Amino acid sequence: MSETAATATTAVTEAGETEPTVVVDEVSKHYTVGGQVTALDEVTLTLPRGSYTAIMGPSGSGKSSLLNLIGGLDTPSAGHVAVDGKPISTASENERAAIRGTDIGFVFQTFNLMPRLTAVENVALPLVFDSWSRADRIDRAVERLEAVGLGDRTDHVPNELSGGQRQRVAIARALAPDPALILADEPTGNVDTDTGATVLDIFDELHAAGNTILLVTHERHVAERADRIVHITDGEIGSIEATGEA
Repeated sequence: MSETAATATTAVTEAGETEPTVVVDEVSKHYTVGGQVTALDEVTLTLPRGSYTAIMGPSGSGKSSLLNLIGGLDTPSAGHVAVDGKPISTASENERAAIRGTDIGFVFQTFNLMPRLTAVENVALPLVFDSWSRADRIDRAVERLEAVGLGDRTDHVPNELSGGQRQRVAIARALAPDPALILADEPTGNVDTDTGATVLDIFDELHAAGNTILLVTHERHVAERADRIVHITDGEIGSIEATGEA
């Protein structure tokens, strides 16, 4: 990654204090599947602006549910979630979509790239929802691809790229709108060890540039790249562990 992909936006309160990027306030999530299942139980969590947080927990612990609620992909049964000062948990579906398009960048394990679009078209796609001109969208997308080392792959479609290259396209796409928050769900899960290390190096650089990152992983060595590790068990936060990177 030759240069910083993006810098975090700074929100300041009237008192002059920097607001956190994410506030999760006593959030619960229940599902009805042959009876009520509690995925999250009164979870409270704050992500300071510019922080790098990893979430760990066994399968079914609630870590993906928490990520989906913060990302506005789902709504809580109780409690509130705010991203960059915007109450995403009480927003309408259209409002949540707008917040996802401008304030949140997603990086998924399975890349989620559009197979018929080129790398530059995939990266430019989120900007369609924020009134960018086509020329400006393409310029921004090329800039982001160059930042993750793919300036020579702009016109390649996903099946012409390696798994690691596709994940870097996904990171560039997440960064395209200069989001307040980057959410990563097992971002190294579908790449080999060497490529995974490269992906994590990119996240390190994004963190150093001031971006707020929330990463879900089941791998300890991945989580240890973050400032802190939030351990979730049975829908509750069991502990918050500072790492050597903090």
